[in-house]
Amino acid sequence: MKMRKLDFHFSMLAVVLFLCVSGVFNLYSASHQAVSPKWLSQIYWLCIGFTMVGAMLFIDYRIFERLAYPLYIFNIVLLALVPLIGPRIYGAHRWLDLGFMKFQPSELMKISIVLVLARYFQEDRNIGGYSLIGLIKPLLLLALPALLIIIEPDLGTTLVVCFIAFSVFMFVKIKWQSILIIAIVGILSVPVAYQFVLKDYQKERVKTFMNPSRDPRGKGYHALQSMIAVGSGKFYGKGHMKGSQTQLAFLPEQHTDFVFSVFAEEHGFVGVTVFLIMFGLLLFFALDISRHARDKFGAILAFGMASIFFWHAFVNMGMVIGIMPVVGLTLPFFSYGGSSLMISMIAIGFLLSIHMRRFIF
Repeated sequence: MKMRKLDFHFSMLAVVLFLCVSGVFNLYSASHQAVSPKWLSQIYWLCIGFTMVGAMLFIDYRIFERLAYPLYIFNIVLLALVPLIGPRIYGAHRWLDLGFMKFQPSELMKISIVLVLARYFQEDRNIGGYSLIGLIKPLLLLALPALLIIIEPDLGTTLVVCFIAFSVFMFVKIKWQSILIIAIVGILSVPVAYQFVLKDYQKERVKTFMNPSRDPRGKGYHALQSMIAVGSGKFYGKGHMKGSQTQLAFLPEQHTDFVFSVFAEEHGFVGVTVFLIMFGLLLFFALDISRHARDKFGAILAFGMASIFFWHAFVNMGMVIGIMPVVGLTLPFFSYGGSSLMISMIAIGFLLSIHMRRFIF
């Protein structure tokens, strides 16, 4: 199958390259003093990631329509294995040790849930909008991985997987009565979930989010130091590798969860604005690809990939500036981590594949 040169989305690739290079420079500032600098490992994972993107350009995304359910089942099996054989790190079982890396199956589920929902809604021809009865099967497809992820426990990833799935539900059109019922049930379930589902440390995170100053040297330390770092960047920032919160190691987890705090401190309002514009362009391109996709499966798949990027960025940056609880969620292309970066690159691969095949029938 021959592709026309103009079928390739060079603008999206340029934006992704900009974000990746900026992320590496930011990681260099955040981790150059470490015994094992994270930015070097990030370059290694980026090389693998771009290789995966290149490989996906030659794969027709429609193949994954047939593979959606097998991949979903495979991912469920991996999630079920995590509490059984996965190492316990920071008090949780979230990883599988593959020898050369520690892999998070919950990260892969963000892709799997989009694929399986795209397959389901591609086959279903509901035109007038979905009622709650019509959403029973997709809700069950969501409930099983959500339950396995929250058992790890990983509340942040559970919420993001649910946000991604509900974004897809909205895209395929839900009746307004169903939306109202879901909203009411969601609001009423919050106090029940807080009392009977959340663990003690998760309840503490909620209390700290409401008032970080209640324990400034303990539970509220992360949030307070992050807000100090972001605020101290002011308009132009302190300059690359000149952020006091970062270089003096006041800022915790500065190479993963709070990597955006490093960037905001060192590059200020101007740098953050440039980042938001570039990330906004990425989302715009993804939604445009969805709008021009050749089939319903491709349209839902592209929209789902856009929702992955949006919710990750929204929750991470909200966490950094104190408008969201600290839940340990990465920022795409910026945060260190092989699993997270691979999922982002796979999502880019899907988007480029859908774009390249929009005129092929």
